[in-house]
Amino acid sequence: MSIARLNKVTFVGLTEDRERLLQDLQNLGCLHIEPLAPESETPATAVGPSGGAREALQFLREYPHRRRQSRDISRFDALEVERKTLDVRQRLLALTDERDFLIKRIQDMRPWGDFAFSPLQEMGNLRFWFYVVPHRDMPRVAELGLPYEIIKKDNRNNYVVVISESEPEGMPVNRTHTGYQPRHVLEALLEDVELAIEDVQAERAYLTRWYTLLKDNIATLEDQAALTAALNQTYTRHEMFGLLGWAPQDRLPQLTDYARRHRVHIDTREAEPEENPPTYLENPSWLSAGEDLVNFYMTPGYRTWDPSPVVFISFALFFAMILADAGYALLLGILLLFFWRKMGASRAGRRFRPLCLTIVVLSLLYGMLIGSYFGIAPPGGTPLAALHVLDMSNTNLMMAISVFIGCIHVILGASMDAMRHKNPIEGLESVGWACVVTAGLVFLISTAYAPDVLKLLSVLLAGAGALLVLLFAAPYDKPLSRLLKGLLGLTKVTGAFGDVLSYLRLFALGLASGALALEFNRMTTSIYDAMPGVGIVFGFLVLLLGHTVNLVLGLASAVIHGLRLNVIEFFNWGLKEEGWQFKPFRRNER
Repeated sequence: MSIARLNKVTFVGLTEDRERLLQDLQNLGCLHIEPLAPESETPATAVGPSGGAREALQFLREYPHRRRQSRDISRFDALEVERKTLDVRQRLLALTDERDFLIKRIQDMRPWGDFAFSPLQEMGNLRFWFYVVPHRDMPRVAELGLPYEIIKKDNRNNYVVVISESEPEGMPVNRTHTGYQPRHVLEALLEDVELAIEDVQAERAYLTRWYTLLKDNIATLEDQAALTAALNQTYTRHEMFGLLGWAPQDRLPQLTDYARRHRVHIDTREAEPEENPPTYLENPSWLSAGEDLVNFYMTPGYRTWDPSPVVFISFALFFAMILADAGYALLLGILLLFFWRKMGASRAGRRFRPLCLTIVVLSLLYGMLIGSYFGIAPPGGTPLAALHVLDMSNTNLMMAISVFIGCIHVILGASMDAMRHKNPIEGLESVGWACVVTAGLVFLISTAYAPDVLKLLSVLLAGAGALLVLLFAAPYDKPLSRLLKGLLGLTKVTGAFGDVLSYLRLFALGLASGALALEFNRMTTSIYDAMPGVGIVFGFLVLLLGHTVNLVLGLASAVIHGLRLNVIEFFNWGLKEEGWQFKPFRRNER
């Protein structure tokens, strides 16, 4: 659960060994390749697959009438099918754009009739300019003093042709573009384009017979595209090549041993202070979804820290507090159980299964604590009622819990930022902010339990924190500059206050979800009471629709605000440097 230490790795060998080396490195999957070839020597178009295999697959998938699937792998050329499919896709897009343009141009010309322009010399260098002018603006056209003719009128506009050598100035509307070709020519062109679209669609229909085989070989195509891109990033000269990249330190023995066995020179060294290596977040498989949540917004800098475990837990907790219903959590659990095996079929699905399971468990537990099951509280004296220990209607308590969580989150972020510095002096500003927020938290506790010693402690912590911010906001500057920057840094206290209060949305959104569920239940009861018998049908429909809408809104709010509290408020205090993601050169996993 940290950012892996990387070493810069350089391979040098004979050009004839380059492709074999890259294939073996792709199998090892531990090297992040950096371009070493000069831009002038990098081919504009790589030889081989385009890397658009998934675009080709999607294009074939969207065709409504797929042909009978071919299973003869001996007749299947994945690269050729991908190339032809992408070519058909490009031609279809171009033809569709041309068709839309012609349709629009013909519609624009229709009010003026079908005509052809005489040569400009025969017209005395005069040109026709076409305008659709509202009736109220016609006096402005007459004021220009240019010859014009009203070709057609309707209840709103006049279709006006103005005669002038250059485009008239002062017209109340923009001119209509009709082009230079007659309408019957455009209509003939439109028919030709539509026939061409049918021909291209026929080619697409033929290619759909390879859809299944292409889907089965998608990883091979992407691996080949990645290999081609890696070949273009090497530097080649005088039958020698050079390859540059970054690798985790624990994989260096493996790379060194490979280079020795295959007689390829390898040079490894640690990153220099002025270098900015990619960030490789190293976590257990069950925490890997936390990395995706982090990288969704930003990649931490190489010399910062890995927030993935914190974001994993806090996102699941925030999700549970916003959803705020054990019944909804149970539905999500059933859906997760239904899709569990299907999610396990892909690498992305396997990464997110632990996060989804954690969300379901925490949502179920929190829903039990607040005693909400589709908006219904459990009857008194039941085992479920014994678990109901939090009263959502107790505004002061729920707001205090939300602020408490916010303080802990911000304090954790500031503390982790302070700990990442090798020189402790550089982290004292973050320590100061952790003390300031802790002071607010201690004061909040003191208001509930009222011990004077806690109030005194909060004042001392606030003073110590402010002093640290004042003195160490710019620890290496000259005294006057250091003081001024310290005073400027103290102005962030309002930001700290606002960030902590942002966590009140956990209570507010949870309360709103619970209120909506309760209201839909009341509406159902009212309908049944008003219409005995048939009312049960209408009441069930209202109940089903209402809870479906509430669940969808709750899921959207939980995802959006759960992420927001992590990537805005938490990262604001915990991550001060942004980096770039470590992308290993490896084969695709399905």
